[in-house]
Amino acid sequence: MHPLDVVKTRFQIQRGKTDPTSYKSLGDSFRTIFQTEGLFGFYKGILPPILAETPKRAVKFFTFEQYKKLLGYFALSPALAFAVAGLGSGLTEAVVVNPFEVVKVGLQANRDAFAEQPSAFAKARQIIQANGFGLQGLNKGLPATLGRHGVFNMVYFGFYFNVKNIIPVNKDPALEFLRKFGIGLVSGTIASIINIPFDVAKSRIQGPQPVPGEIKYRTCFKTMATVCKEEGFLALYKGLVPKIMRLGPGGAVMLLVYEYAYGWFQEHW
Repeated sequence: MHPLDVVKTRFQIQRGKTDPTSYKSLGDSFRTIFQTEGLFGFYKGILPPILAETPKRAVKFFTFEQYKKLLGYFALSPALAFAVAGLGSGLTEAVVVNPFEVVKVGLQANRDAFAEQPSAFAKARQIIQANGFGLQGLNKGLPATLGRHGVFNMVYFGFYFNVKNIIPVNKDPALEFLRKFGIGLVSGTIASIINIPFDVAKSRIQGPQPVPGEIKYRTCFKTMATVCKEEGFLALYKGLVPKIMRLGPGGAVMLLVYEYAYGWFQEHW
């Protein structure tokens, strides 16, 4: 799935057709990256997600359950409780993953050959030495990351659990698996469509600026407004196709693993 993430980031940081490095299509992006950067070009920035993946998923699902329990003390409908718990889990998750995202985007934006780019640790050290750990350094773009993860998880969990409770359970294990997979696939797809403007803003803020030494993209909503004004409304949806290709089925698998693992622990522990 990582090659799709690299392509998504490349689309999001390119500034329209006037950008000399812009890709013409999804196929053109894969072909160009392979020809100019080699096969390993699709795996730039892969170490930060690997390091962050386990704590990220643990935080996502653990905090979702905790927020859900906490919301039980309030007079909220189950439908709203799922969405609010998802929002809370996404905001918490964003705080954990943002430093890794800053390093990852910086590496993915680099178009040098894979062997010529710095390692993830060297990139992180470079960011810290230049700008520290704050909102200009290793936590650059945190508000956009909060928006991206908060909105995604709100829709992702809210849609999945609400729709799953509406569609009848199937007694056939195979059909029940497909029912959950289908709902998870739609959940991940819808969440990706709704949250991608935050993703584009995040990539612009964390990625290279148009003019070296000048910061054009500073804050989340101002970046969205700038992109929309200069490149059109649809520019806020750059990278949507590779994002859906990754998070549609990926989101479905993640929810299924969570559901079956949670059920097993409840039954045996």
